[in-house]
Amino acid sequence: MNRDYRTVREIVGPLVLLDGAQDVKYGELVELRTISGLRHGQVLEVSSGTVLVQVFEGASGMDRGQTVTRFLGHGLQFGVSRDIVGRVFNGLGAPIDGVAPILPEKVLDINGDPMNPYARDYPDEFIQTGISAIDGLNTLVRGQKLPIFSGSGLPHAEIAAQIARQARVLSGTDEFAVVFGAMGITFEEADYFISDFRKSGAINQSVLFMNLANDPVIERIATPRFALSAAEYLAFELGMHVLVILSDMTNYCEALREISAARKEVPGRRGYPGYLYTDLATIYERAGRIKGKKGSITQLPILTMPEDDKTHPIPDLTGYITEGQIFLSRSLHQAGIYPPIDVLPSLSRLKDKGIGKGKTREDHSGLLNELFAAYARGRDAKELAIVLGESALTETDRTFVKFSDEFERRFVRQGRDEDRSIEQTLSIGWELLSILPLQELKRVSPAMIEKYMPKRTA
Repeated sequence: MNRDYRTVREIVGPLVLLDGAQDVKYGELVELRTISGLRHGQVLEVSSGTVLVQVFEGASGMDRGQTVTRFLGHGLQFGVSRDIVGRVFNGLGAPIDGVAPILPEKVLDINGDPMNPYARDYPDEFIQTGISAIDGLNTLVRGQKLPIFSGSGLPHAEIAAQIARQARVLSGTDEFAVVFGAMGITFEEADYFISDFRKSGAINQSVLFMNLANDPVIERIATPRFALSAAEYLAFELGMHVLVILSDMTNYCEALREISAARKEVPGRRGYPGYLYTDLATIYERAGRIKGKKGSITQLPILTMPEDDKTHPIPDLTGYITEGQIFLSRSLHQAGIYPPIDVLPSLSRLKDKGIGKGKTREDHSGLLNELFAAYARGRDAKELAIVLGESALTETDRTFVKFSDEFERRFVRQGRDEDRSIEQTLSIGWELLSILPLQELKRVSPAMIEKYMPKRTA
C-alpha cells in the first residue's frame, strides 16, 4: 500500500530528509509531488523513522511545506521481453529511441538475484572479438569478466564499439547479444555509439543503456544494474550468450563517491567509500554461467585510470575481483598503433580454458606463449640499446628487436573495421615467428612448426 507524508524536515542539494515514515526500505522508490511538478527519488538511508531520499531530478525549487512524499513499496524495476533487443534506453530503463514502449513479459528488480556459487558452471568457451591482441594472447572466454584498463584520451570508446560489432561465439548456433551500458558519457559519445551501432547493424543484436554526464548522479549508480538485469533475462530466460560492455566504470565510482560524501559517510582510500570493493563485486559477480542453462553473461567493463595510475583504488579493486585485465598503452597510441593494447602487462586468467583443439586450434597455446616471450625479449633488447647503444646488441638481439617492431605493426595494429578470424590471427603469429631463428623457438613443438609455419626461402 502506498503511503503519503508531508513531513519533509530538511532539503540539502539533491537530498531530502523526512520524519515519521514507517516501514520504509533501503532502495525503495519515492514520488515527490511539488509545486513545480512530480519528481522521483530513492531511499538512501533509514534510521528510527527518519528517511534520507536522493531526488533524481535534484531538489532545486522544492518547498518543504508543500512537498508530498509517497513511498511506492518497491525498488527500481525493469520490464523486460524479447523486444528489448534492438532498443536504446536511458540510464533508468526508459526508451529514448522514439519507438513504442516495451510491453513487458516480466518485471525484474535491477539488483538481481544472488547466483549460487555451487550452481556456477566453469567458463571454457572461446569468444572471438576479431581483435588479434585479445583473441591471440589474452583470450576472452564465455562467462568471464575481463576489464579494459584505459587512460584519458585513449580510444577505449572505439575499441568498445568495435568489440560490440564483431564479438561472436564460434561454437554452436545459440543466439548472441550485446548489452551496452554507458555511464557519465558526453552527448557526442552517446551519439557516436548509437550511430555506430545503427550504421553497422549491430543494433539488431544489442540493448543500449545511455546515462549522460548531465543526468542525475543517482541514475549513474542504477545504469549498470539495468544493463545486467537485461542481460540476465536474455541469458537465463531466453538462453542467449550475452556480452555486457560497461563504460566507464570510473564514472560510476565517482558517482558512488559523490553520494557517499553527501551522506557524510567516513571516506576510505582517496575519498571513495569503504564499501567500494563490495559494491563493485555486486556488479562484476553477475557475470557467469549457470549449470543446466545454455545462456551465459560475459563482462567487458571499461575504466579509465586516473593519471594512468594502475594502483588507483578503482583499477586496483577491479583487478582483485575480475579474471585479468587488458591494458591500453599511451606510448603505442602516440606511435599511431590502433588498438594500442599492451600485451605484456595484459592478462586473461582463463585463456587456457578457452583455447586449443576443438575451441580455437591445436597450436594456439604454444604459439601465444612463444609470441609473448619473443615480444618481451625484443622490448628488453630495445631498452638495452637505448642505454648502451645498438652496437652492444648481438645479432640475435637485433633479430628480436625486428620481431617486436613487426609484432606491433602487423599483429597488434589493425583497422578499426577489421574483423580478423582466429585463423587469421594465428596465421599472422606464425608468419612473425618465421623471422626468428628456429633454435630460438622453444615453446612450440617441431610438429607444430612443420605444420603451420610458412616455409622459409633461402
